[in-house]
Amino acid sequence: MATTKVGIKYYNTYILKKINSTATKNWFVEESRIRGGYNNVSTGLSPRAFIETDTNAQQSLGNSLIYSGVLNSRTGINQTNVFSAGEDITKAVDPSKGSVQKLYAEDTNLIIFQQRKVNRALIDKDAIYTQQGEPIQTTSNKVIGAVQPYVGEWGIANNPESFAVFGYRKYFTDADKGSVLRLSRDGITEISNYGMYDFFRDNMTNIGNGKLVGGWDIHNKCYTLSIQPQGGGFKTLNFDEVVLGWTSLFTYQPDHLFSIANRFLSTKGGAIYQHYSTAVDRAVFYGAAAGDSTVTTIFNDNPSLIKTFQTINYEGASNWQMESFVTNEDKANPITVYSIPLTLADMQSQLLQNKFKAKEDKYFANLINTSAVTQGEVIYGAAISGVKGFFATVKLKATNTATSGTNELFATSTNYIESSY
Repeated sequence: MATTKVGIKYYNTYILKKINSTATKNWFVEESRIRGGYNNVSTGLSPRAFIETDTNAQQSLGNSLIYSGVLNSRTGINQTNVFSAGEDITKAVDPSKGSVQKLYAEDTNLIIFQQRKVNRALIDKDAIYTQQGEPIQTTSNKVIGAVQPYVGEWGIANNPESFAVFGYRKYFTDADKGSVLRLSRDGITEISNYGMYDFFRDNMTNIGNGKLVGGWDIHNKCYTLSIQPQGGGFKTLNFDEVVLGWTSLFTYQPDHLFSIANRFLSTKGGAIYQHYSTAVDRAVFYGAAAGDSTVTTIFNDNPSLIKTFQTINYEGASNWQMESFVTNEDKANPITVYSIPLTLADMQSQLLQNKFKAKEDKYFANLINTSAVTQGEVIYGAAISGVKGFFATVKLKATNTATSGTNELFATSTNYIESSY
């Protein structure tokens, strides 16, 4: 019988391989001293600590946060894969407010967006409280400190894609409440209440598994939101902080919205598109044909007064046309589209026609009745001036091309007189 020594890759260990005529058996031998030194530290048997768990099944803790060990690229320390169960490395928020959908780090605070609540947590510091309940921040070895909720029962529902930030303002939606919200230094404000409460309530009701895509438009300094319900159809619009209102509706449906290097970008079908580009015709989105720009205005002065609207006027570029002028009394018969005289000769020959006329950089037109004769009428046609109603809805349209320049529209107005039926 003979033995042979076989080396292996483990430290302080070697194999004795027994060989005979009938069988082969390996013996693993571990040295009792570190590195095998004669006077080195000797190892011995000792208790081994372990944690017994009732189950090893995966658990989903939607309201909890966990952080790993330290990452320091300067010193080469990388413990991002270390989650020690013996250390306090978890922080939980109120489970009754739903799961955590979005985290945003701002300065030394961590903003936590749950489905039905928004909180902020201290980073690398904690808070102690006075007898009056006032928090005092103090340094701490905690990564995530005390959690403090913002006032208001608002959350981000299941739509973290609606989040956008510019400066100290954060924008997001709460589809469960039909609201669009802004988080700033004065807390949470419901900006959907600025004249658009009914619109968002109706359009977010059936959002289902659809998307609410939000992004900051750095070009026009506004928050853009695209409502994309599960059942199809979409509404894309923006909120302007200057006027504190929702100013525009758009005809594009983005996958994502974001701003980089002073440019407003969006993605569609895996491609990136730059908005406000002058290289192509205006109102061209994602390669589709150029569309027209329209502005709809409601004239509702003295809503209880029966009026006869006599004129329609606007201030702006010369390529605007009126597509319709509809009152509550004439919803089915919009007035024929007006055209604009471009020269003095045109204007002189059209003074008595139903056209826009230019005067001191303003455009105006009379509202002349062009409806067919109805039996029993005493006077009709052009003899009847104006359109009756309590209020009127006016739609103006401009054709967009790359050479048309900016289709600016500064103001619209109308002249009316008191009327009776």
